[in-house]
Amino acid sequence: MAIPSHVLRELRDALGPERVLTRPEELIVYSYDGTWAEGQPDVVVNPTTTEQVAAVLRIANRERIPVVPRGAGTGLAGASVPQGGIVLNLARMNRIREISPEDMVAVVEPGVVNQTLQDELRPYGLIYPPDPASLYMSTIGGNVATNAGGPRCLKYGVTKDYVLGLEVVLPGGDVLRTGGRQIKNVTGYNLTQLFVGSEGTLGVITEITLRLLPAPAARATAMAAYARLEDAAHTVNAILSAGILPLTTELMDQACIQAVERKLQIGLPVEAEALMLIAVDGEPEAVEPQIHRVADICRRMGADPVEVATTPEEEEKLWLARRSVSPALALIKPNRLTEDIAVPRSKIPEMIRRIQAIAREYDVLIPTFGHIGDGNVHPDIMCDRRDPDEMRRVALAAQAVFEATVELGGTLSGEHGIGLLKKEFLPGALGPLAIEKMLGIKKVFDPHGIMNPGKVFPEA
Repeated sequence: MAIPSHVLRELRDALGPERVLTRPEELIVYSYDGTWAEGQPDVVVNPTTTEQVAAVLRIANRERIPVVPRGAGTGLAGASVPQGGIVLNLARMNRIREISPEDMVAVVEPGVVNQTLQDELRPYGLIYPPDPASLYMSTIGGNVATNAGGPRCLKYGVTKDYVLGLEVVLPGGDVLRTGGRQIKNVTGYNLTQLFVGSEGTLGVITEITLRLLPAPAARATAMAAYARLEDAAHTVNAILSAGILPLTTELMDQACIQAVERKLQIGLPVEAEALMLIAVDGEPEAVEPQIHRVADICRRMGADPVEVATTPEEEEKLWLARRSVSPALALIKPNRLTEDIAVPRSKIPEMIRRIQAIAREYDVLIPTFGHIGDGNVHPDIMCDRRDPDEMRRVALAAQAVFEATVELGGTLSGEHGIGLLKKEFLPGALGPLAIEKMLGIKKVFDPHGIMNPGKVFPEA
């Protein structure tokens, strides 16, 4: 839809002409995210204050113009890809308003990059645990909108576990404050958690109050190679049963191991079916014996070889393989469809076997890696978008992966959200009644349906 001239004039009056972009070369910058989904906005606005966000939503609600909130554009489900309308770019609302060591909270604007917050917390001896792989680029606002996770989820939880309070601008321009900075709060409905993971479909988050934790003093890592994938999966429960709660339990399947070895040539065991990286953290006197207990458990469960790293330099060497998965996969095919299914931990071996069978059935390569401890794995369907027949098989393989996930009691998304790319699979995962109630909630907050339309829910 074309934005009427009087609306553009109002937006420029409210934000300043330099913060309203309409030239084609400006709009195209905001037409994609971390997926291959594309769609161009009609106008991009760059607010720097809550008042400016409220002004934009008042105008958009009155004129029934779609609004797509956007942070760094690193999403992996197409949630911030516009289909016309207004892109509300929050990347310039990037101030850390407060760090309180006494209350152990940080109050931030949505455009703060995750790693920037981590760096600012270090002198205080504090951490904000959620650490998505995109933490060097992704914003806290985007992390909240998708309820992002990361490798440390098994021990520390995901974004929702750290959001204490929000400031949200609703369609129409009203500013809602939810929660607070206290740990305990059971006063009324938990509106804060309603907005976490809502993917910009209910309102625009303009301030976030985050819970912080003391930074652990030490960390150590073990890397274990397994001839049988099932032995790797069973190792996690063996470690937990021994009374050890690991910081991370990262899995790479054989396709990932071979891809990384082709790229780096660092001597990875390419015959192994699975490689696991297991880290523990805590007090120095506890960490070293704990990681050696982990290594012993890995050997008892069939791993060979097992390496242990207790210094930052040794750890860096072990983690190089895991961090190189994505660039190594990029050398196989020009494109890939990255999924982030999650299944009960006991179903991980069967899920990965199903993924391997699906890859054979549809003649596509699907390397799989992820956070095995919390059941969240990333099957990456490798492809070339210029090949129509391959893309047809990729679509069928993706559908089969989702169906297998639901059959095993899992969910479509562990940390990326639904966005554009998975919305057609929502009925199979949730059922009609849950979707009806969710749409009812959206109607309460967004009666005219201007907030990120066409996302999360399938077309009626």
